[in-house]
Amino acid sequence: MKRRDALKDLSMLPLAGGIALPSKSAQKFSTETDAAAGKQIYQAIGVEPIINCRGTFTIIGGSIERPEVRAAMDAAAQVFVQYDELAFGAGKRLAELTGAEWGLVSAGCAAGMKHVTVACVTGGNPEKLIRIPDLSGFEKTEVIIPRYSRNVYDHALRNVGVRLITVDSIEELSDAMSSRTAMIYLMAGRESMSGPMSLEAISKIAKPKNIPVMIDAAAEDLTIPNVHLKMGADVVVYSGGKALCGPQCAGLVLGRKDLLMSAWQASAPHHGPGRDNKVGREETMGMVAAVEAWVKRDHAAEWKRWLSWLDSISKRVSSVESVKTTVIEPKDLSNRTPVLRVTWDASKLHITGEEVAELFGRTKPRIALGGGSRDGETFVTITTGQMQPGDEKVVSDRLVEVLSQKRSAPKLEMAAATISLKGHWEADIEFFSSTSKHTLIIEQDGNWLNGSHKGEFSVRELQGTVEGNEFKIRSTDRQPADAITFLFSGTVKDDVMTGSIYMGEYMTAKFTAKKYKFKYKREKVFIPSGPPLAT
Repeated sequence: MKRRDALKDLSMLPLAGGIALPSKSAQKFSTETDAAAGKQIYQAIGVEPIINCRGTFTIIGGSIERPEVRAAMDAAAQVFVQYDELAFGAGKRLAELTGAEWGLVSAGCAAGMKHVTVACVTGGNPEKLIRIPDLSGFEKTEVIIPRYSRNVYDHALRNVGVRLITVDSIEELSDAMSSRTAMIYLMAGRESMSGPMSLEAISKIAKPKNIPVMIDAAAEDLTIPNVHLKMGADVVVYSGGKALCGPQCAGLVLGRKDLLMSAWQASAPHHGPGRDNKVGREETMGMVAAVEAWVKRDHAAEWKRWLSWLDSISKRVSSVESVKTTVIEPKDLSNRTPVLRVTWDASKLHITGEEVAELFGRTKPRIALGGGSRDGETFVTITTGQMQPGDEKVVSDRLVEVLSQKRSAPKLEMAAATISLKGHWEADIEFFSSTSKHTLIIEQDGNWLNGSHKGEFSVRELQGTVEGNEFKIRSTDRQPADAITFLFSGTVKDDVMTGSIYMGEYMTAKFTAKKYKFKYKREKVFIPSGPPLAT
């Protein structure tokens, strides 16, 4: 049955003060039919779906939208509305549901952070708005961030053109405040909840100076009344596609109405720096539906169901030699879902957690789970929050199958290197639409490599191995709040390296490197015995 036909059969029940939600039986029916159709639609274009035992990572889809959310989005798509009126209606309803002064739906958490930053820089003045990111002549041009809050998502703030000031103590933060300070940004976590640079401590200093504090709580459970607003934050931002199971391309912004009105002004459909972060009427109503569902969901029952899945997996895999399991129940608000840690003796089963995770992620049925080694233990982790009914059987069956296989002990000794990589290499790297020249300076000790990798902007250490004529090299370009790891692999022949560079979320590049041969003439160096007698 098609999704459109399934939606026709939804039993719509009026929800006082809110939007209509489907009945439980209709929700189950819609979820099952949509899941089957979802697999087919992806497979039709050559994409194999994944069982999500990792959590709400955007790169694998975030979360499964609740049936109420999908129904609201589908209904909203059939009618036209004026978007400012929609924002006012949604803002008021979100305030009623959460107890915040006002609410805003953005095109994701990062977009919400960007819009709030713009609001703090412009104060709602459109003459300033259309000049961003050129802040020449602006009074508010700086954002203060404790070092513990620097992270890859503060790009959203930097996109506005502000200068970020990183501080290491409450004294430094106080000294950094000035008439140029537009805002203070915090990443929610243990440091923001307690300690000398907590949200509460910072807000006590910021409020007398009328400096807004924004906190990024993207992956947290929504608390009502909101814990961060109670502690002194002016604005808190959530991802719609994580714990809330709302639209993946929506964010929830709660807090001061004046700031959120200026943030809405900086958002599409209005022209300016936020036009590229368009949120549709579908996402807006889907986000409202997600929050309405959140306040009615039986969270205790959900937790109990997640634990039952982990118990089922634990009982199955514990039958395998040396396998042990531990259930972890996080207390923090972020990524709050039970996790099963499965450990075993790699010297007996001859496979590591990293290898199991890689195998599961690349072969059918595809399963995304965590894998690693620590303190002499190898393990995989299974996160329940986005698992669907029946996934627990597929996961446990696959784990038992893989861990029960008889394997030979891996060879610990590496094959001897048949080539030398020692020297200075000039590399041409081929990205999707450009090329870049890098330099590798390599020292070699048998199978082991070390040295330096110079990119276009920085020099970093490299390390790696070589077996036969095949090499693997790793280097990491570390920047404030960000990093890119380059994983070189390939072969060497006639002083020429060829291969690929795996860059994680930035995908893969090709490269060719030639050993540089220095040209020089031999001559002695003369060192004067005293200061120069002429210049």
